[in-house]
Amino acid sequence: MYTIYGSEQSFFTRKLEAAFLFYGMPHRLVRKRGAENEEEIKLRSGTHQVPVLHTPENWMIADTTPILSLLDGRQGRTNLFPQGLAGLLVHVVEECLDEWISRVMVHYRWTYPENAEFASLQISGGREDIAEAVRKWGPKACRATGTGSPELGREAEVEYEQLLDAADTQLAQSEFLMGGQPTAVDCAILGGLRAHILNDPAQQEMARKYERLMAWEAATRSGWSGKGAGISFAQPTRFAQEVLSAPWAEYARVVMGNRQALLAGEKAFGLKTYGHAASYLTRPYPEKSRQMIVDRIQSLLPDEHVPAARSWLSEVGLDQVFEE
Repeated sequence: MYTIYGSEQSFFTRKLEAAFLFYGMPHRLVRKRGAENEEEIKLRSGTHQVPVLHTPENWMIADTTPILSLLDGRQGRTNLFPQGLAGLLVHVVEECLDEWISRVMVHYRWTYPENAEFASLQISGGREDIAEAVRKWGPKACRATGTGSPELGREAEVEYEQLLDAADTQLAQSEFLMGGQPTAVDCAILGGLRAHILNDPAQQEMARKYERLMAWEAATRSGWSGKGAGISFAQPTRFAQEVLSAPWAEYARVVMGNRQALLAGEKAFGLKTYGHAASYLTRPYPEKSRQMIVDRIQSLLPDEHVPAARSWLSEVGLDQVFEE
């Protein structure tokens, strides 16, 4: 039995939970905050963040992207990161959702007072002292990830709603967002919907206009039939194309700015986002996450597929982001 230590109000916890439903693997979700072994979880996983996966062989591991890669090899039902070039396509789209779109969830939760009040009490288990501390952290997280001003927040919301429009449209054409089978991309979108949009009160009305997307979200709580066409690298879905255009174009500047700031030892950096001045906290993880895709190209792709991968990255304007 696998145990997911996390929070139902966490994007990445619900992303991992969605993956287990698609895998059809036995698991349980346990609230990490307040757990008897909370300190042990932090020490053994090396992080205070959630989720942490406790495996049957007694490992405790964090970070959903490598966790999904591990689990892909442990069951024969599906690979949420497909083999070959299709896996690269999924990984690049997932990267933008994980590292760029997820911050819009942070903005929604901590910018809207009704969300902040509601979610902080959920996260704290009803303890007002902890809830108050969590609410104070929220605006700092928004400022650190580029949604600290009203202008930047509004632009981020527009971008996210355009993504939901694209997802709703895509589901009229395919069972999942990248084609006929679930991928890590579907898990990321479901993580945001379940932890934030359908949980926090201020965005629930917005969600209702996406009837097809909401029906899909409800249906995927039962997992997956196990049948469906594969993922096409040569012909990405319209949803994939939407992510690879405007959202990735904005995030690419942040990835490279963060990389340069890390090399320079700077604690923060500034650049324009959506045409507005924005500041970002320099963080090690975006560079680590970028490197995972570089490693996929170098280590997981057959040598004969690398030129096609490089050519495609150049076509979508991401060749410099994922340079060796």
